[in-house]
Amino acid sequence: MRIAYQYRLRPTKQQIATFEQWLELCRRQYNYRLGERFNWWEQNRCDIDRCSLEVCHLPRLKDKPSYYSQKRELTNTKTLFSDYKELPSHTLQDVIARVEKTFDRWLKGDSNGEQRGLGVSPSRATANPKGKKSGRPRFKGKGRYRSLAFPDPIKPEHIQGKFIQLPKIGKIKMILHRPIPDGFKIKTATITCKADGWYISLSLEDVTVPSTKTYVIPALDNTVGIDMGLKSFLVTSDNQEVEIPQHYRKSEKRLKRLQRQLSRKNKRSNRRKKAIKRVAKVHLKVANQRKDFHYKTAIWLLTKSQVIAHENLNIKGLAKSMLAKSVNDAGWGQFLQILNTKAASAGCLVVAVNPNGTSQECSDCGATVPKVLADRWHSCQCGASYDRDHNAARNIKHRAAGHPVLQSSGNVRRVAGSH
Repeated sequence: MRIAYQYRLRPTKQQIATFEQWLELCRRQYNYRLGERFNWWEQNRCDIDRCSLEVCHLPRLKDKPSYYSQKRELTNTKTLFSDYKELPSHTLQDVIARVEKTFDRWLKGDSNGEQRGLGVSPSRATANPKGKKSGRPRFKGKGRYRSLAFPDPIKPEHIQGKFIQLPKIGKIKMILHRPIPDGFKIKTATITCKADGWYISLSLEDVTVPSTKTYVIPALDNTVGIDMGLKSFLVTSDNQEVEIPQHYRKSEKRLKRLQRQLSRKNKRSNRRKKAIKRVAKVHLKVANQRKDFHYKTAIWLLTKSQVIAHENLNIKGLAKSMLAKSVNDAGWGQFLQILNTKAASAGCLVVAVNPNGTSQECSDCGATVPKVLADRWHSCQCGASYDRDHNAARNIKHRAAGHPVLQSSGNVRRVAGSH
């Protein structure tokens, strides 16, 4: 079992200066190693995708920088730049691992599953069915590299009261707002710089607790359907409604004032840096409020039923529509991710169903009752009369449970805890 606990740090001024110097060194190393991979990619690109029987026009491929080759070069980096000797070795190696991860994610596939070919033309690139959309990695600007990883396990004796001891930095004061559970081992630690201070995330593992395996079969008696929207955050199939908090919209007035003050500051001035920090703190507060709301709502849902059914929405597409601000403020994607994580650890199941027609079909007889977006009430000839979102939540529940009335429903996809 693997969990993560985050605690706030109270470092001294000297420790903060050390962290800032380490972040800057890691940022430079990240950009340099990423540039090496881009140079390799540019040198191996070729528009010719085939050769004749007599002569080969394809250039010989250069050696690709790998995780191990770049990690070996760190020895030369420490020889040329003595500042890198102050960093823990595994922290510096984690920079190479990040470059490897982000570059391979971009190189292997995109949203259409097309692999970016090397030595072949783009029209003949090899198809990759598991490809995901990922933009070209960007170089980190100053202040854009904000975390330091310590991959080495931390021993129990390294935590003494409110202090935690890390390599080459010593003891750092930590606000231990909740104790570390007994039996868990600290596998890794990550220090992150946020707008309101420094934090440390501890990755804990307990090998005695087996991974949760769920064999829950969706049925009408153990399933609850949820219809997510912008009028209400969600409405359950039991007609329970969760109001949408709209944290960002409530903070817009304050953000507008702070951003107007920021625009009047001279560039590269200390007052501008302070104004940027004030704006960042408001955005951080909104993000924390939204995440807290998502966690509480997910836990509340998991206490109601073993199976949670929701629509398989195209959230990225909706976030580019005229409702983009409201959709991003609701944070459906983050909520579903949290719900899946909590369901897997609680032994529950999350099911995503086809959203087509959930608002148009009658949840009692299955007949189609056309509606426009302004129609907020569902009335059918069979006598069914529900709120539009309540009717949709009932349809979602029926589709996940395989209700006989809705045999024409779309595909059902199990998300969390499914086997």
